Amino acid sequence: MKLEIDQFDAASKRFLLNQELQGAVMRGTENWNLKRTTAYGEIEDVEAMKQYAATVKEHTLDHLDYYLGLLADKIEERGGHVHFAQDAAQAREAVLTIARGRGSRRVVKSKSMLSEEIELNEALDTAGIRAVESDLGEYILQMEGEHPSHIVGPALHKPKVEVLKLFHRLHGTALDATVDQLTAKAREVIRDEYLSADMGISGVNFAVAETGSVVTVENEGNARLTTSVPRIHVAVMGMEKVIPRIADLGVFLKLLPRAATGQRSTSFVSVITGPKLPEEPEGPEEFHLVIVDNGRSGVLADPEMRTALRCIRCGACLNTCPVYQQVGGHSYGWVYSGPIGSVLNPALLGIEEAKILPFASSLCGACGEVCPVKIPLPQMLVTLRERAVSHGLMATGEAAGMSGFSALMSHPTLYRLANAAARFAPRKDGNLPRTALPILREWQTSRNFPAPAPKSFHDLWRTGLDREEAPKDDSTHGRPTGEREK
Repeated sequence: MKLEIDQFDAASKRFLLNQELQGAVMRGTENWNLKRTTAYGEIEDVEAMKQYAATVKEHTLDHLDYYLGLLADKIEERGGHVHFAQDAAQAREAVLTIARGRGSRRVVKSKSMLSEEIELNEALDTAGIRAVESDLGEYILQMEGEHPSHIVGPALHKPKVEVLKLFHRLHGTALDATVDQLTAKAREVIRDEYLSADMGISGVNFAVAETGSVVTVENEGNARLTTSVPRIHVAVMGMEKVIPRIADLGVFLKLLPRAATGQRSTSFVSVITGPKLPEEPEGPEEFHLVIVDNGRSGVLADPEMRTALRCIRCGACLNTCPVYQQVGGHSYGWVYSGPIGSVLNPALLGIEEAKILPFASSLCGACGEVCPVKIPLPQMLVTLRERAVSHGLMATGEAAGMSGFSALMSHPTLYRLANAAARFAPRKDGNLPRTALPILREWQTSRNFPAPAPKSFHDLWRTGLDREEAPKDDSTHGRPTGEREK
């Protein structure tokens, strides 16, 4: 996908003015937030479970070369093939080489953020290979020519009316069709794609080094069909997705669905270990795993950023982030959005390419609290901000604004004068209008700035509280009148 991170300001402003899209994102994220809280509450000690998962991921990163080697050996022992790709171009070429070598012309795909990252669909299309997304959200976006806006719910931003119009135009469904009717039509259309596809391409949620297995979790069943019906299965995986043992998998399968959608478990969990054996009735004849670096080695070598590679792509940090909820996923301009995108995109692409994203945060800390593998996202955002400033990449206007704010807060006289001036500014519904504070004009597009109180705290302190404003003491008990015993 085209890199548009430098358009964050313009894209976020457009999204803020579209109440329909903003409402769809807010409803979706809030629904998942409520379900996550309930689902986490079912675990006796969720923090201990998170710590276990974080420790497993950190141990794996410390020994990543060993576990990747073990994974490759186990897959090849089972008759599979492993391809290592240093960058996106090598990853695309690995998939295309497999397709060309087998004469594949039709491909069905299940949801994979990595395939978006390496621009696999575009490469397949250029090579004359038809690729169809089978995840319902991804299918909708593919038909619309859009990219995912959320790690888990790719079409989270799409209002129902737009989906109704799309299906009516493509498949002739009624403009007042129900969700069940739309799903039935999608199932009918996409099922034909499975039966005619030469190759299935999937992502990987986890890869188990001990057994040489790749694991997918999903709710629609499309990933299971993608990985079992076509005669060739190609899985694409970021190199950080490996975990050591099958015994570790259970913890992640409890945390991931709860963090992502508030479910105890997804509807389908597939553990795939190589191609089908002669005695097995179903499964692919060939299995290929493409393990992709694409900047991850650089992140691994960065002591302040390496924990971003713990990410299990649950999307919980997106759901809880007030900035993501307001501006949506497409504003971030690349594959990964929300807090993890504001960390991972600069880490993978370089701070020069994604300098604005670490500032797309209120630093409220919610993302760090909900992360199931304890990635210190707020701390990492601050670190990336420091790097942007030290490289001279911070926007001139913002730098000037912060310098002015620092001067204002450092000089009491200047602060009091500014407060006094603000009290004489015109008011609207108890707030300062946008014209009163030009430097915050854009900030006030979607927020109110409360006007200062008629009297400042310093004025009240110097003159004393007026009698009618002061609380009346109970002469017997020394409490304000009306306060009861507790």
